[in-house]
Amino acid sequence: MNIGSYYEPAGENRYKPTTHAGGAWDPEEQHFSPLGGLVVHAIDRFAAERPRSGGALLLSRVSFDILGRLALDECEIRVETLRPGRTIELVEAVVLIGDRPVVRARAWLLNAGDTAAVAGGGGGAGDGKSDGNGNGDKLTPPEALASWLMTDVWPGGYIASVDVRPVAPPQPGRTTAWVGTELDLVAGQSSSRLASFIALVDTANGIAVRESPTEWMFPNVDLTVHLHRQPVAGRWTGLDTTVTFGPTGQGVTSTVLHDVAGPVGYAEQILTVRPLT
Repeated sequence: MNIGSYYEPAGENRYKPTTHAGGAWDPEEQHFSPLGGLVVHAIDRFAAERPRSGGALLLSRVSFDILGRLALDECEIRVETLRPGRTIELVEAVVLIGDRPVVRARAWLLNAGDTAAVAGGGGGAGDGKSDGNGNGDKLTPPEALASWLMTDVWPGGYIASVDVRPVAPPQPGRTTAWVGTELDLVAGQSSSRLASFIALVDTANGIAVRESPTEWMFPNVDLTVHLHRQPVAGRWTGLDTTVTFGPTGQGVTSTVLHDVAGPVGYAEQILTVRPLT
């Protein structure tokens, strides 16, 4: 039974966040994770409304730049095609809150074709195996793992809404975990598996903290996702995450993305690292 959603429709291309979208650094802001999924949802709807003469295109890379404060207020998402094509397209989505751009995302949509005969490759550190379908090592299934109460580390409605199940005990800067939710992305609207999958990816920066978030800030200012295949059905997003801090105030969160069938791609986030006074 569904217990709610992260967003409610508020008009044409407009959405109102619920308390479940509340951020970890500031509960009065939106956590970027569900907002990233909402952007993909808006791109999906934009693509579905346009007739195409070519074959199916799959979203294969999306890069988000976070331009400002993500207030927990109604937002508008404007989508346009930057580079049309029969087999390759580039689209851009801009999120506005109070008529001010706060997120700019660009997504490459690539031609769908049958490449199963040549599928395969590395899925992440320690990988090298393949099941013949382009999948590397699979993570321990989430059903076999215990939940981790992340609200002991982070506040906010979003963190309280997710079920996090580590594959092994979390370590500073290194954690592999499944993240799932029972909430809909948008109330009353069907979302693609990809939109729901990406709506959990930004959680990566919070599952493998190197330093206490009460002593250090390390928010990400971007998120880039590359996919070598589309995630299969299910409510879980697997995050095999490593966090690195440099000596001059920058950091990187790097993640191998998984579904229950194996690796599907990669996510990178650049961090601004600073002590809390």
